[in-house]
Amino acid sequence: MEAAKAKDLFEDVLEGIRCRYEFQAVGYVVMPEHVHLLVSEPGRESLAIELKLSAARRSERHPFWQESYYDSNVFTGGKRVEKLEYMHWNPVRRGLVETMEQRPWSTYRCYCDGEEWRLVADSTRI
Repeated sequence: MEAAKAKDLFEDVLEGIRCRYEFQAVGYVVMPEHVHLLVSEPGRESLAIELKLSAARRSERHPFWQESYYDSNVFTGGKRVEKLEYMHWNPVRRGLVETMEQRPWSTYRCYCDGEEWRLVADSTRI
């Protein structure tokens, strides 16, 4: 599956899950083999499992996800900014792009340039 199709699939699934689980999407970065995602606490449990299963079922690429994932809780606005910066810098650190603006599969430009993103805008966006 080409990268653009995988990103579109991820965004479609994420928006559907966001509506169903009633959480706020703060930001994301799609990398070649993983995704960084910052969301509020979901209204229901098992968000990660539902997100992964939904994308995998719709994907032509198998496996779509790595076997494991890492998650952590973010309790302060400062930590939220720190996590967003880490996520948005990740493609630069990996050498995929020279600047954060160049990564098309990221919410960075939404914050800096006001570019529209497919997910519903949330008040928690910084």
